[in-house]
Amino acid sequence: MNSDPNAGASLALAVSDGSALVSYSGPAGTIADVTNAPAPDRISLYVVRPGDTLSDIADMFGVSVNTIVWANDLASTRDIHPGEQLLILPVSGIEHTVAKGETLKSIAEKYNADATEIAQYNGLDASATLAVGSTVIIPGGELSTPIPTTNAHAIIRGRAVYEPYLGGTGPAYADYYEVPVQGGILTQGLHGWNAVDIGAARGTPIHAAAPGTILVARNNGAWNGGYGNYVVITHDNGTQTLYAHMSHTIVSPGQVVGRGQTIGYVGMTGMTTGAHVHFEIRGAKNFFAATCSVGEQVGLFSCGG
Repeated sequence: MNSDPNAGASLALAVSDGSALVSYSGPAGTIADVTNAPAPDRISLYVVRPGDTLSDIADMFGVSVNTIVWANDLASTRDIHPGEQLLILPVSGIEHTVAKGETLKSIAEKYNADATEIAQYNGLDASATLAVGSTVIIPGGELSTPIPTTNAHAIIRGRAVYEPYLGGTGPAYADYYEVPVQGGILTQGLHGWNAVDIGAARGTPIHAAAPGTILVARNNGAWNGGYGNYVVITHDNGTQTLYAHMSHTIVSPGQVVGRGQTIGYVGMTGMTTGAHVHFEIRGAKNFFAATCSVGEQVGLFSCGG
């Protein structure tokens, strides 16, 4: 009510994009409260804000700090900056109890995983001695005991490869998705995050299973949690599809693609023992795993085994 507009203490106002005011206190008493966590099977992008810490962001998404470090190749937990975009990728993995004489290298070999990635994810020194009885998470690890999840499984280079099914729920959209690799053969049934593996020759085009917008396109030849070079597309029905192990991608984040448009090519990057595309549907049932039996034909898609 003071007639002098400059009277009293000054207060810096929090704004978004230089215009909209941001509340200092959200419903839970803190700035910019996030009350609804994203679905646990969704891949998300987060733009770092001033004052953010990796711990805060990890709590927001319900993942560990090391999950974010691993997914974004960060040099340290302090290696984030306002305006930077972070990939929040749910990590599939196995919990392992360390036995006497085990090392990161021996554990990695046991689960067909990467020792450096195990160290990074668990915040360990790669050269440190592991404490007997302690537990470590193996990102992307495969169980040593085969667990068949469907009547189809992978036979690659003369050996069977099984991966546990880690989850995947949602409605059935039988006519929404098309097979991403024409002429491909189902080499592994439902496994991982609602995924199937479709074998094809290196260089075979990989197509968008449905129209949408490119969320992630990694083309750096890195491990990337076992995915290698991969693409994630977000669709208008609220689902996401992921295409992994590409030789290279030919799309960019933010690009709009149509059903059947080529987004990359079959390769062997990341954790793979043969040329194929690891195809996930996040937020809906994987129609191809549910309808494909060994020896059957689903359109241009053969069901092998």
